[in-house]
Amino acid sequence: MIQKTIKAWRRFRGDENGSVMLIEFAILSPLLFGCLIMSVEMSFYAMRHMFLDRGLDMTVRYVRLNTNTDMSHQTIKNMICETAGYLQDCDETLRLEMIRVDPRNFASFDPSPDCVDTSIDPKPVRGWSLGVEHQLMMLRACVQFKPFFPTTGLGYALEKDGAGRVSMVSSAAFVQEPN
Repeated sequence: MIQKTIKAWRRFRGDENGSVMLIEFAILSPLLFGCLIMSVEMSFYAMRHMFLDRGLDMTVRYVRLNTNTDMSHQTIKNMICETAGYLQDCDETLRLEMIRVDPRNFASFDPSPDCVDTSIDPKPVRGWSLGVEHQLMMLRACVQFKPFFPTTGLGYALEKDGAGRVSMVSSAAFVQEPN
């Protein structure tokens, strides 16, 4: 029995049929798995962004229609987190900016969004002012999340803060409705 096993092993080891396929598999399988991991990461990124956009749109609609109510940064942040759905640690990592915009002399937000970096001390809220009736307002939300695969593919290529979180930004413009 042992002799037959040794003989079969030697015959298998000496056979060179299929070795080309083994080399192709060894070269292409990491590329295929890398593409799979990147597609999963991109799918979850797109899903999170869709949730953030939905939460921002629903909240902007509420703010636009309720012009003269006193709303703070924390109130609007809580509304976005409630309507957004699945955003991990939304209460801790969401940061908002709201500014008045003159349509005849357009000035946009600062190019670098105001995001929360959990690895450093918190900063005060930047650029926050509630508008009055008939004013054009811009609201920008920045939320941070940890990628699923931070060391490979897309998760490695995304810019991270000190805590290893990636920023995602969404913005909306609206006009305060008269009451």
